[in-house]
Amino acid sequence: MKKSFGPLAGMKVVELAHIMAGPVCGLMLADLGADVIKVEKIPGGDDSRRFLPPDMDGESAAYMMMNRNKRGIALDLKTESGKKVLRKLLADADVVTENYRHDTMQKLGLGYEDLKKDNPGLIYCAISGFGRSGPYAERGGFDLIAQGMSGLMSFTGEGPGRPPCKVGAPVTDITAGILAALGCVSAYVHKLKTGEGQVVDTSLFEAGIVHTYWQSAIALATGIAPGPMGSAHPLNGPYQAFEAKDGWFTIGAANQRNWERLLDVMEVPEIADDPRFATNSERMAHLKELEDVLTPVFRERTRDEWLTRLEKAGVPAGPVMDVCEMFEDPHAQARGMIPTVEHAKLGPVRTLGLPIKLSETPGEVATGAPLFGQHTEEVLKEYGFDTDEIASFAEEGAVAVS
Repeated sequence: MKKSFGPLAGMKVVELAHIMAGPVCGLMLADLGADVIKVEKIPGGDDSRRFLPPDMDGESAAYMMMNRNKRGIALDLKTESGKKVLRKLLADADVVTENYRHDTMQKLGLGYEDLKKDNPGLIYCAISGFGRSGPYAERGGFDLIAQGMSGLMSFTGEGPGRPPCKVGAPVTDITAGILAALGCVSAYVHKLKTGEGQVVDTSLFEAGIVHTYWQSAIALATGIAPGPMGSAHPLNGPYQAFEAKDGWFTIGAANQRNWERLLDVMEVPEIADDPRFATNSERMAHLKELEDVLTPVFRERTRDEWLTRLEKAGVPAGPVMDVCEMFEDPHAQARGMIPTVEHAKLGPVRTLGLPIKLSETPGEVATGAPLFGQHTEEVLKEYGFDTDEIASFAEEGAVAVS
């Protein structure tokens, strides 16, 4: 039985989802205390187990990142015994998550309408490429496709005339998972008040659209779709990365006061007197000229010299770090974002932490990702199956036991 902690202690979640968006949802709920039982397919398990390299002693780094804090079982849902086990788990579950194609669960007899007959309070969370309604509902979807269709790729990249560029992180997968977790918690609050379950439906496409807030505001007001601007901001400037003598750093001089502070730090009074840069609207109208004026000045000193000066003056700024540098950053460590967890095979491994801090009911990153079928026997016994039944299921191939 999973140790109780966090605001969602007592919430039972069955995760049928795989790869990323669905597992992000489960990861968020698990970190906040829910008992998330991850159901992997037989054979092979979650496809992210085969995202190799990199691996650690044969264990996929990608799988371990997305599935820590969960218990793992393995079922073949094409067998009647596998379905029997899943139905037993879902009979008293609060949430089930899945990210299969549109009618996969219905064909198995495990759609929402089927499951709610046994559990009217079940929250059925469906995460897909395009959602469960609309003309694209039956299409499959991946992060790359969603980034392109949501508008994200149209304004990501170095500048006009360059090839389309996706955001480096799979932001629609990750955001869809976070939106799904918010939807599950919202539905759970409703269930606690009324006992009623419901369907939570979100998609990668919509997750991409919510990242266009500023660009959509511009397009809705002007009728013109903004294009790529590198690291610059479409509404404020200078708000971007600049190159120092020995590396890159970012500056957020996003209002008039910070602009004036930046000029004091740079010691360039001639720029302060230039009418092209007097106000934010003028700076945005002449952003390329502003970059051309500021860049040579920034290249005169090292990154650390500029960051020290900017911090003293109160101008928001920071180094452009790679991921390994981020791991060692003292603030990331102080905020608990690089915790170490115990993995059943590998021992202590580092992972990423919970970005939500609660003062009275804190979440926790407590355990490493499960091995394939690691908790099958443990979970099935909790749900009333005896040793002989579990052995029979395993011999049939309906379950896998590690």
